[in-house]
Amino acid sequence: MSNTVKIKCLNTGTTLLLPKGITLTEIADSLRESGQLQIQPLAARVNNRITSLNWEIYRPKTVEFVDIGDAAGMRVYVRTLSFLISAAVNELYPQGRFLLEHSVSNGYYCLIENGHPLTAEELETVKKRTRELIDADLPIETIEEETAVLTEKFRQAGRPDIVRLLDDYNHTYACYTKMGEHIDYYYGPLGASSRTVGLFDILPLPDRGFLLQVPDARHSDRLAGFVAQPKMLNAFKTYIHWNRINLLSNIGDLNQAVRQGRASHIINVSEALQEKKIAQMADEILSQTDKKKIVLVAGPSSSGKTTFSKRLAVQLAASGAFPISLSLDDYFLEREQSPRDENGNYDYEALHALDLELFNDQLIRLLKGEEVRIPRYNFATGSKEYSDERTVQLHEENILILEGIHALNPQLLPKIPAQVQYKVYVSALTSISLDNHNRISTADNRLIRRMIRDAQYRSITARETIARWPSVRAGEDKWIFPYQENADAVFNSALLYELSVLKQFAEPLLRSVPQTCPEFAEAWRLLCFLDYLQPIVGTQIPPTSLLREFVGGSSFHY
Repeated sequence: MSNTVKIKCLNTGTTLLLPKGITLTEIADSLRESGQLQIQPLAARVNNRITSLNWEIYRPKTVEFVDIGDAAGMRVYVRTLSFLISAAVNELYPQGRFLLEHSVSNGYYCLIENGHPLTAEELETVKKRTRELIDADLPIETIEEETAVLTEKFRQAGRPDIVRLLDDYNHTYACYTKMGEHIDYYYGPLGASSRTVGLFDILPLPDRGFLLQVPDARHSDRLAGFVAQPKMLNAFKTYIHWNRINLLSNIGDLNQAVRQGRASHIINVSEALQEKKIAQMADEILSQTDKKKIVLVAGPSSSGKTTFSKRLAVQLAASGAFPISLSLDDYFLEREQSPRDENGNYDYEALHALDLELFNDQLIRLLKGEEVRIPRYNFATGSKEYSDERTVQLHEENILILEGIHALNPQLLPKIPAQVQYKVYVSALTSISLDNHNRISTADNRLIRRMIRDAQYRSITARETIARWPSVRAGEDKWIFPYQENADAVFNSALLYELSVLKQFAEPLLRSVPQTCPEFAEAWRLLCFLDYLQPIVGTQIPPTSLLREFVGGSSFHY
């Protein structure tokens, strides 16, 4: 029997014959010493599944090492940093609790409680101890254990959040992470040692929370620059506060509530909370001293802008206004005139993919009270079409609702007075976490929404949606996120229960992604995440729910 194993390394384009049982760390070190591997790897995709560098190889594999410039690598970096901070907190404040909440301001909003949120001086102590753990280069182990035994370990360790999560994990064995005597639980791999991470900072915030700063993915030798986002932070906090009042801080709590038959109550209250927010927004628009004639609704892909706009129109109508809705998507340039991205593909994410001249001309005429024929963009032919049925005229009682990804960009309406505009930013700001240290990414929430919608209404496979997603995210970083704080109001379109509903739609789509393609890595990661959720039957959600935009059955026409 051969004592060697064949490894195909995608980074170098070579096939290696290596001793059985060799670790990924040893392979990476050898390739770096020989000059064949130019990156500092944090993890590796092994047969398109992201894996810790501690992993030993005994059979033929295809391996791709990833660094912090890869989204998977950044997740490993943040997990490892979270693990080390939690170890420092556990050592310094044994009764303390570390919470990694959500991404904001180019970092992660966190909180450490020890009967009270830590002071700036106490946070400095945590940072110093975390730095010492990093410098000690301590091994981080991944250990597989019977789930029942592991659940008891965390019960004794005082981690009820993990205990509740594992109560619904229907697998005989589960893996946990260990460094010395400190243990924790993550649903993805960590670095092989504490020295995996290096650059970080803890920036105290006025509310006694702190921003965990991590390296810029494009420039790993410096921290991502702080960007003040008070409106986004406040939107997150509002929903997190509501969740905690209802004793639903994490997925374990939600699963328990579903098992207890409280799903309908959670759905009804979640929907009512959103409707209340929309109604408050409508009241604010109509109560402004400067009469608002244009409501601009922006947000990233699959944020629910369209349904939000329709529900806002209903609330405005209920208050005596007469809203007229237009989509910026109908103002795309003719396809042959559209800009292209660096790969030569049409760049529909760019602001200048819109016919800005026509749009502004028609908007000015509408505000003057003129009758205007509005185009309808035909995506099949790549051209604008006109019909008499699309004739619009604004009267005194009308309010124009404009929806599109660029609606908050100041370059969109250079000639329209600011005082007649009301701007809304919509995004799925996921407000529930798996547990104290495993947050649920808002981008993952939106990707799952988009994948389901693409499959149901656009005949696009999950593989194609996943492949397109990095380009979509790059467009958002350039054209949407820089302007989100321009909003007069932020609407959180995420529903507390929604992932438990989306699970049943998403899992078959994700399982259809072939393991042989690069997109399988993301599909597998999302499947692993969804595996923790108790399903909620989709028939329980109302026809006006924002979620219906993605799963179907809406009473609105799209």
